Amino acid sequence: MLRRLFTPRWIALLVVLVVAMAAMGVAGLWQLNVAKDRGVNQEVAKAPTKPVVPITTLIKPHQEFPGVESSRRVTATGTYEPDKQFLVADRRLDGKTGYWVVTPMIEQSTGARLVILRGFVTDPAQATKPTATRVSVVGSLAPGESPSTGTYPAGQLGSIDLSRLLNEWDGDLYNAFLFAISEQPNATDQSITRVPPPPPNPGHGFRFVNLMYAFQWWAFAIFAVYVFWRMLRDEVYGPPARRGAARPDDNGSTAPSEETHV
Repeated sequence: MLRRLFTPRWIALLVVLVVAMAAMGVAGLWQLNVAKDRGVNQEVAKAPTKPVVPITTLIKPHQEFPGVESSRRVTATGTYEPDKQFLVADRRLDGKTGYWVVTPMIEQSTGARLVILRGFVTDPAQATKPTATRVSVVGSLAPGESPSTGTYPAGQLGSIDLSRLLNEWDGDLYNAFLFAISEQPNATDQSITRVPPPPPNPGHGFRFVNLMYAFQWWAFAIFAVYVFWRMLRDEVYGPPARRGAARPDDNGSTAPSEETHV
């Protein structure tokens, strides 16, 4: 059988089999990832309803952002750094164009900076700076934004690009920022409007059907191997109905069966 396998025709069929198996394997992995992604989306959808916890229980300075905890409510206590406050331009709230007011905080338990989105203004002059006093913030956890390409006046940026801030500021930095919901004591002037945290994307949750699709593609790959083996065996030994009558020997000639005739 191996001698027949290494003929040009069967080598070509083997290449087709390998390509087909690879394609079906990739399709199965894709379906499995779809199922997993929907499971992650389901966890993200639940994040805002989970209990409020200290930020240090979810992420430490420089750690990767915990994607399934996006929009989770957390608490952080520390001291604002008013001299490092900046505005994020070209933002909208309630149909108005304006600026996000962003102030870093030195988080007391780690000594690292945590970026706080304190609110929204339509005029940079409204962005009053807080005093450098201790404050406790309840906020919605969010990942940093993509870098911006525009040019902005001093004190303004196009996004909350944490990698850029890390290069500009000394010390440690959390790989996350907070949409401030409340402060105790309140350190934000009434001219600054709170920015509601964006709703999480719930997706569709984990779907068992996608897992079954993955197994289906892998079953097709196994079946393709079986079909290839059956085709090769039938060519070498003949169809099942003829195998009892004659078999080819190693030289390709046909030998009589071993049936005993009376």
